[in-house]
Amino acid sequence: MEGSVPSAGSELTERDVRDALEQGLEGIPSGKRVLVLIPDGTRHAPMPLLFRVMCELVAPRSARLDFVIALGTHAAMTDETIDRHVGMSASDRPANTVIFNHEWEHPDALTRIATMDAATVQLLTGGLLHEAIPVDLNRAILEYDHLVIYGPVAPHEVAGFSGGAKYVVPGIAGPEIISQTHWLGALVSSMHTIGVKDTAVRRLIDAATDLVPRPITCVAFVVRGDSLRGMFVGDFREAWSMAADLSGQLEIVHVPRGYRSVLSMPSPIYQDLWTAAKAMYKTEPAVADGGEVVIYAPHLSEISYTHGRLIDEVGYHVLEYFTKQGDRFASVPGVVRAHSTHVKGAGSYDASGHVESPRISVTLATAIPEERCRRVNLGYLDPREIHPEEWEGREAERTLVVHDAGETLYRAEDLTA
Repeated sequence: MEGSVPSAGSELTERDVRDALEQGLEGIPSGKRVLVLIPDGTRHAPMPLLFRVMCELVAPRSARLDFVIALGTHAAMTDETIDRHVGMSASDRPANTVIFNHEWEHPDALTRIATMDAATVQLLTGGLLHEAIPVDLNRAILEYDHLVIYGPVAPHEVAGFSGGAKYVVPGIAGPEIISQTHWLGALVSSMHTIGVKDTAVRRLIDAATDLVPRPITCVAFVVRGDSLRGMFVGDFREAWSMAADLSGQLEIVHVPRGYRSVLSMPSPIYQDLWTAAKAMYKTEPAVADGGEVVIYAPHLSEISYTHGRLIDEVGYHVLEYFTKQGDRFASVPGVVRAHSTHVKGAGSYDASGHVESPRISVTLATAIPEERCRRVNLGYLDPREIHPEEWEGREAERTLVVHDAGETLYRAEDLTA
């Protein structure tokens, strides 16, 4: 693929990045208005380097080079956090460049580019969804001549792998298609989705991205920590696919047996449980039946800055808790129900006896008070009583300690059948 620099073993240099972008983006005609879809601060990536090189290469030959932060439903970034995120203040950026947040919750910021009919949705999802889905996207895309997707690819609980078309849906999408795609991921389950390339959600978001009435170039890259290990530039399906293959090699750790307990310490880039729950998603496939994931994050004091009120009302539950009580939760957005069941994990629910049986336990050791943890149906440990170095010495007890959890996926071979 033109503009590709795969490198599983070593870190890409700035020269590698520049060469890949020069080759991969040369097809964008001069004088055009270009909009780049970038991640927020919840994704590991050397964004200052990537932002600077993009500006140096594209801004001088473009009428505009603007950037939209593909938030999905994440909280908006402030001017100050944006400056830190891209490594450049507004006054230092090119004169023809601005950065703005996606506003998923404001109808005036959206436009309906198409509606996917029910028959198409049913075919793409293998019959899991049956209704038509409106494809509402940030209306700003219609003000540009060319779109560039610019983000990392890693194992993901909803889409299988992040990146590619996911920067369009949910990245710059409206609430209905965000909820539908997340609920679809929940119906399949995180355990059977994360780290898998061909998923129902990926097929749906790729088909929705095909409807965008602008040419799209994808810059998909793979990161270990903040180290770039591969970059692929081109068609959004092809570039993403190659990056997902490399991510699968670098970011999935296979272990022979499930662990009894996991101390999962999310990266400090996650500021609420909504994003820090990746510490659960990325370790659940390596936890034996009856085991426990402890999310140890003393800095976390909020469940979700966007959806916290609804989560407090609904709580965290296994999938069958929602599917067997559909009418009761019909008014709860699918994105909230999906987050709930992803965090709680696999399990069953006996509707006649109102008995919920999760496969594993999920416990928070955070600044979120014990009363709130219990109310939302999660366990609680006082983070002051946890000493990670003591957990490190318990390997013989089938205990795993994960630092900077949320990027690397752990999968036990005895749980994959």
